[in-house]
Amino acid sequence: MRDKIMNDIKDAMKSQDKEKLSVLRMLKGAIQLEEISKKHELDDNDCIAVVAKQIKTRRESIVEFEKGNRNDLVEKTQAEIDILQTYMPEQLSEEEIEKIIDEAIETVNPQAPSDMGKVMGIVTPKFKGRADMSFVSKLVKEKIANRG
Repeated sequence: MRDKIMNDIKDAMKSQDKEKLSVLRMLKGAIQLEEISKKHELDDNDCIAVVAKQIKTRRESIVEFEKGNRNDLVEKTQAEIDILQTYMPEQLSEEEIEKIIDEAIETVNPQAPSDMGKVMGIVTPKFKGRADMSFVSKLVKEKIANRG
């Protein structure tokens, strides 16, 4: 994945795609920071986690920009998310997400909202980089609440 990002940086330079180049350089920097903090080269899964974190940060920024009525920044940030999204594994559909959550709930049989951590412990590895975890968390919370 690192090689793909480096090649895409070169391609963006050649085609003078300033927006893509900017986003990819930020991503490269985030990956390098993570490597420095972990003291080893990141594998593809670690890189996907970095990309996911970058996307999450930008989604949070969009919420703030919308509150401030800054549509120009919302559009720019959404364009950055679209570029980053190309480095993520294929995302699961809502039906696939619900099916995995339902299976985990059957396995754990949560009795109270405090059991949410047990369900999340099962589903988190299955969704790694393939679903928005805040959405997953919300769904798990709703499904446990509706059981009671």
